[in-house]
Amino acid sequence: MYRRILAVAGAVLLAGAAVLVASTSASAANILSNPGLESGTLSPWSCSGNLGSVVTTPVHSGSRALQGAASAADNAKCTQTVAVQANTAYTLTAWVRGGSGYVYLGVTGGNQVWNPSAASNWVQLSVAYTTGASQTSLQIFVQGWYGTGTYYADDFSLDGPGGNPSPSPTTSAPPGVPGTPGTPSVTGTTASSISLSWSASSGTVTGYRVYEGTTVRATVTGTTATISGLGACASHTYTVAAYNNSGESAKSGATTGSTTGCTSTGAMAAPYYYNGWGSPPSITTVMSATGIKQFTMAFMLSGGGCTPAWDSSRPLTGGVDQQTINAVRAAGGDVEISFGGWSGNKLGPNCSSATALAAAYQQVISAYNLKYIDIDIENTDEFENEAVQDRILGALKIVKANNPGIKTIVTFGTSTTGPTYYGTRLINQAAALGANIDVFTIMPFDFGGGADMYNNTVNAANGLKNALKTAFGWTDAQAYAHLGISGMNGYSDQSEITTTAIWTNIRNWANTNHIARLAFWSVNRDRGCAGGGVQESCSGIAQSDWAFTSITAGFTG
Repeated sequence: MYRRILAVAGAVLLAGAAVLVASTSASAANILSNPGLESGTLSPWSCSGNLGSVVTTPVHSGSRALQGAASAADNAKCTQTVAVQANTAYTLTAWVRGGSGYVYLGVTGGNQVWNPSAASNWVQLSVAYTTGASQTSLQIFVQGWYGTGTYYADDFSLDGPGGNPSPSPTTSAPPGVPGTPGTPSVTGTTASSISLSWSASSGTVTGYRVYEGTTVRATVTGTTATISGLGACASHTYTVAAYNNSGESAKSGATTGSTTGCTSTGAMAAPYYYNGWGSPPSITTVMSATGIKQFTMAFMLSGGGCTPAWDSSRPLTGGVDQQTINAVRAAGGDVEISFGGWSGNKLGPNCSSATALAAAYQQVISAYNLKYIDIDIENTDEFENEAVQDRILGALKIVKANNPGIKTIVTFGTSTTGPTYYGTRLINQAAALGANIDVFTIMPFDFGGGADMYNNTVNAANGLKNALKTAFGWTDAQAYAHLGISGMNGYSDQSEITTTAIWTNIRNWANTNHIARLAFWSVNRDRGCAGGGVQESCSGIAQSDWAFTSITAGFTG
């Protein structure tokens, strides 16, 4: 949660990762398409935020190169996916420059390297990767870093044998079998049903089967269906296939709908409290002074491998953190435990699978009989690692199945207009995987928000609301009921200032829109020190002690 200065964070996380090589920029084994952008178009490259383009200067060789216009809100990540062979070694190289020296090259789900040299020089980066036993494709990427400016890349090469890509989709079906139906659309929802319609298949059609995964949920003769008997406030993803006596067509594209009847997850007014630094105050003193009843306890990390420990160093139970939790509960309150954060050795990258990660979460849940867990997913090791993102979501799906009634929260950074590429991906993957996350919380600070922290926070929250509506098919009210805000009181690391008046306005907006969670970083900093800048044990502004906590205690959801 507590952000570090970008250059330091990047250097610590990735120092020594870059490899400088002197080989040529292409080889006969290169299996990438348009590796030098000489076609004059991006295809088949895809760049986040539409921030990629083809330029004629500067170039490393030839007449064109890739430009990525990284911004404060988007790192301009450009990718290409290629067919590969299983159990095979590949070498990825590219020439890069710019981006204030922060240009990354890597394989999604594999290794990445970065450019540590002067931003004005072309430097070649190299990544080795060996495919898995059943792997048939891989995605490579190049990206800049938030707020570090435009980068350039040229002469990509992925050396190794090509795979056998799947044949291009065709609209024609085998003789006698109906054509593929149109992708269904959601035409209505209730608390227990979702109604669909789709365009008809070509050919002779006996009927249509509506699938959820591999299970048939409805069989109809027309092009509409209503799936009933569903639970309230739940998302379901459907495809449709046509059939006749000759067989069944290919399945249509997928659509996701959600039943109505969402109720509030319960007003989570839960500021962060940290025993790791910042002169931790007496938590019962804070409760007595403010009326706050819930805290988010930070941070649960890896104590070595896939074993949880507070801050990687304090014991899971029996130490100061358990004493704090016991005190909160004795005073009539409760806690969320937060896993992850900006820095430290985290469980997500250390646990080898979703099942293993879920087991680590379960250790903590069982140790404290938790009703809530918060996964604070940040930085390149978790938030910007798509394989780890999926591992976390898979683990949370298991946790929900094994712990009826537990509330799961994911907390992540944002731009001033809503989720970035990785935030949007996290939301969409949560929907696609059926992770059943209760609350998606954004951290509207350290995003270049400047002076207008109220409007930028509200705009970011509404951007999150819209992303949730798109991913889950929710109404505004349903999306707000799954939305959280976690601010930073006083000075942020980027010298954005949230005053008590601004925080009061944010709290009031949160109450008006009935969002699920309101938090801030942190209770340790909820003490006045006017002109102090960014501090661990005070806010850097003039305020009474525990003012932000008192305001947060007035959050009603």
